Amino acid sequence: MPTITFSYKDMCKLVGKKIPIKELAKLLEYGKGEFEIYDEGTDEITVGFGDTNLPYLWSVEGVARLLKGLTGKQKGIPEIEIFKKSEHLLNVDKSVKNVRPYIAAFVAKGCKVDDYSIKQMIDLQEKFCAGYGRKRKKVAIGVYNYDKINFPLSYKATDPESIKFTPLEFRKEMTQQEILDDHPTGKEYSWILKGMQKYPILIDADDNVLSFPPIINSNYSGKIDIGDENLFFEATGEDLDSVLLAANIFAQAFYERGFRIESVDIKYPDKKQDDIITPFMFNESVKVSLSQVRELTGLALKEKDMKDLLEKMQYSYENGYVKIPDYRRDILHPVDVIEDIAISYGYDNIELRHMENYTRGETFPIIEFADKVRELISGAGYQEVMSAILSSKEILFQKMNTEEYGLVELKEYVSERYSVIRSWIMPILMDVLSKNKNVEYPQKIFEEGLVSVNKKGKISDYHRIAAVSAHAEADYTEAKQLMDFVMRSFGINYSIEETEHRSFIHGRVGRVIVDGKKVAHIGELNPKVLNNFDLNMPVCGFELNLTDLLETIKK
Repeated sequence: MPTITFSYKDMCKLVGKKIPIKELAKLLEYGKGEFEIYDEGTDEITVGFGDTNLPYLWSVEGVARLLKGLTGKQKGIPEIEIFKKSEHLLNVDKSVKNVRPYIAAFVAKGCKVDDYSIKQMIDLQEKFCAGYGRKRKKVAIGVYNYDKINFPLSYKATDPESIKFTPLEFRKEMTQQEILDDHPTGKEYSWILKGMQKYPILIDADDNVLSFPPIINSNYSGKIDIGDENLFFEATGEDLDSVLLAANIFAQAFYERGFRIESVDIKYPDKKQDDIITPFMFNESVKVSLSQVRELTGLALKEKDMKDLLEKMQYSYENGYVKIPDYRRDILHPVDVIEDIAISYGYDNIELRHMENYTRGETFPIIEFADKVRELISGAGYQEVMSAILSSKEILFQKMNTEEYGLVELKEYVSERYSVIRSWIMPILMDVLSKNKNVEYPQKIFEEGLVSVNKKGKISDYHRIAAVSAHAEADYTEAKQLMDFVMRSFGINYSIEETEHRSFIHGRVGRVIVDGKKVAHIGELNPKVLNNFDLNMPVCGFELNLTDLLETIKK
C-alpha cells in the first residue's frame, strides 16, 4: 500500500482553501485513502492508499486535485495547457525494439524548485516506479535539468562497453556494464536487463548522456538542484500505454505547481508504430446510462444529478458520455464509472432495502471440474499463475513458431501487446518463463482459464488448462506422467496419437484423445520456440481443453 507524506499547508494552498483535519480524513476515503497521522510540529500529514490503480493520487498534487473536486473548488476534468514545441524532438532508434521499446517525455518551465518540491517529486517518482512500474521493469522515470540538454535527443540501444558517462552521485566515468556490475543502483536493478546484448541509452545532440534507462541518470544533467526552474521529464518502459500514463500524471502535477508544459515529439522508426506527441491526450470516454446506474446501485438519479456527481469525481459528462481524465487508465468498463458515481453519492447515503428474492448459489459444473484439475496439478508441484486474457499475435503465434488460427482481434487497442484475445494458454506460460530466467530451476507452472476461438466467424469460449516444466531434464515422459496422473484421478481412459505441431519437436508431440474426441496437445517445445522466448532450458508440457473433456466424459 503506497504511503505518502506531505505538508498540510502546501496541500491547502494547492486546493485553494483550508480543510480541517477531521474533514480531510473523511474526504480522503473518496479516493480510497486512509488518513494516518498529522504532526503539528512538522506540519506533515501521512496518508496510505489501498488502491494501486490510482497512481495519480500518490502525490500532494494528486490529493489536492481530488479535494478540489470533492469540495466544489473545481468541476469536471482539471485543466492542463500543453504548448506544442516542434523543436523538442526525440528520435527512437530501431535498436531498442527488443530491449525497452517505448518512451514519453515533456518539458516543464518557469517554476523554481525548492528542497520540499524536489523531495515530493522524487517521492512520487520512486513510488510510481516501484509500484505501478513494477520496480522499474514496466516503467522507469527520469527528471533532468532542461538547461543542460540540447535537442534533438536520441533513444537507442548500444553495446554495454561502448559508452562512458558519470552516473548520478558518482565522480568517475563508467561504462553501462560497469554500472551494472559496480554501482549500487546498477546492481540493484541489473536483473531487468539480464540476458540482453545491448542496453538502452538516452543522449542529446551534443552526445551528452542523459540516462541509462531504467538504471540511473547521468550526474551532469540528471541531477535537480534547488533553484532549477526548467525541467525535462522522460519515462521509458515495455508498455506504451503505461509510459504515456506516467507522462500525463507528472505533467498534470507539474502544471498544478505552476510550470508551463511543453510537448516533445517522439519519432519511431517502425511504420507500425505511429509518431506520438507527448504528453499524449487519450481523449477517452465511456457511455453510461441512468438505467445502468439504477440497476447496479439502486439510485434513481436524474441526468443533472449524475452529471454533478461525476464532475465531483473529476469526470466530464455530456449527452450520455463520460469523458475520462487523461491521467487515469483504470476505467475499463461503465461499471468502473458507476462505482465512482456511488462513491460520490456516498454509500452511507444509499437507502437500505430488504432482500426481495432468495436464491441458492451454485457453482457451474465446469468450474468445479476445473478446480479439481487445478488442485491435482498444484499437488504435483506446479505453481499457478494468473495472466491477462488479452495478448498479442507475436506471443501467441510468431514466438510459438506456428500459424495464426482462431484469432479474435480487438478493433481498437492502445497497446499491441494487448491487441487480441488469447486462443491458447501455453504461449502465455512461455512468456512467464522468459521473464523469470533469473529464478532457480526447475520451474513448473500452470494456468487455467478462458480462451476464445474464432471458427468461421463464430466465436466460442473454452476453459483450458496448460502446464509446463522447464529444467535441464524436462522431456515428453515428464509431461505424460502429469497427464496420466490427472486422467487416472478421474478414471478417464485416453490414448495419444502422433501428430505434427510446429510449436513442438517433431516426433515428441502427441494428440490426447478421449472417447474419440481430441482434447489436448502434449510434448516437448521446439528449440525455435525456446530461442524466440530467449530460454536456455528444455520445456515440456500440455494444454488440455477442459470444456471438451467434461462434455465427453458426461456422455
